Amino acid sequence: MADNKKHIIVVGGGFAGINFIKSLGKNPAYKVTLVDINNYNFFPPLIYQAATAFIEASNISMPFRKMFKRHNGFAFHLGKLLNILPESNVVETDTGNLTYDYLILATGTETNFFGMENVKKKAFPMKNITDALAIRNKLLLNLEDYIQRKDDPNRETYLNIVVAGGGPSGVEVSGMIAELSERIVKKEYPELAGLKPNIHLVDAAPALLGPMSSVAQREAQEVLEKLGVDITLNTAVKDYVDDTVILANGAEIKTKTLIWTSGVIARELPGLPAEKFGRGRRVLVDQFNAVQGYNNIFAIGDLCFQDTDPNFPNGHPQLAQVAMQQGVRLAKNIIAKDQGQSLKPFSYIDKGSMAIIARYHAVADLPKFSFTGFFAWLTWLLIHLFPIAGFRNRWKLLGNWVWSFYSANSGLRLIVRSERKRDNNEVRTNIHG
Repeated sequence: MADNKKHIIVVGGGFAGINFIKSLGKNPAYKVTLVDINNYNFFPPLIYQAATAFIEASNISMPFRKMFKRHNGFAFHLGKLLNILPESNVVETDTGNLTYDYLILATGTETNFFGMENVKKKAFPMKNITDALAIRNKLLLNLEDYIQRKDDPNRETYLNIVVAGGGPSGVEVSGMIAELSERIVKKEYPELAGLKPNIHLVDAAPALLGPMSSVAQREAQEVLEKLGVDITLNTAVKDYVDDTVILANGAEIKTKTLIWTSGVIARELPGLPAEKFGRGRRVLVDQFNAVQGYNNIFAIGDLCFQDTDPNFPNGHPQLAQVAMQQGVRLAKNIIAKDQGQSLKPFSYIDKGSMAIIARYHAVADLPKFSFTGFFAWLTWLLIHLFPIAGFRNRWKLLGNWVWSFYSANSGLRLIVRSERKRDNNEVRTNIHG
């Protein structure tokens, strides 16, 4: 008997893609193939905690095959998208070609280095699990290198850390490094004689947490300054040469570690015409998330630009909640479309935004009010616990949080080397952790 199921290819297993597949459910009318360069889903809002050895990377990750093991119509294809052929309904990957009835593009964003090649080559982005483990290794190696290089005239560069970008990621990783430096370095590195890493947070904007309320911005700056973070605002990073971060105002900071959280750009989608893209390389879509000019190609999440939502005429913010809601709505619309029913335009329900600054300190902007401090921190923990994939992962993460926040000692400070050798600027890392 012929297989009459429609084939849906989903490229990208982030918030948008995963919520689309989950919302489609086990509908017998479809078979779904997920294409991704990794074989696992991970939870981006907690990447900074893995990068600072506060939680295990496995706490926020789950293999796709395990996630959808009960979905009979699900298949996983490990590969990188190389080209889209809309005229023949084919996607080309580095591991083979696939045909589709519907194509769902959910590849998200990648780090934007704004054309600065030195920064691109030498800075540490913080976008995925591999990045997190690389940062963790580098921070730990810096301490060991400082201890061993007593005669190095540039020894202080190992204890200087520059974080570029004052958004939630930059604020969160700066606060976590500062807390761990205060509580862990003194206990476990007696050779440093009380010294601890110097954290410099640099942003071109006039305030930290730019999209959030003034209440959140003030709280973030005050808490970070109390932790000893040196904050430089209204100043962009211009270059990174010879272990020196060069700022737009001419100032220089000697450092072996530049963590880059300063911006993102949508991932490239070869095969789609140039006129289908807008600012930040985001794909232009209609009110149903269909790529303009196509009736079977859709884009959801951070990747797309949609100006049809009356409450967001300049496009939606690139937030997890937008991606999740678009994934859910698109799944319902595709089912409705194939059943001859009317479609519902996407409308984003803003549930607010949050950021954790340090232990027991967070900021929360809800639609009608803002709050900070311990209650915001507790709310942050609860909200970020439930979306974690897998019941077992939630309990493991909760256990890690309880112990780590209480003791400020996670015990996960492992330097995981690869076999290849490195020079002073190369990171010893094993992406399998």
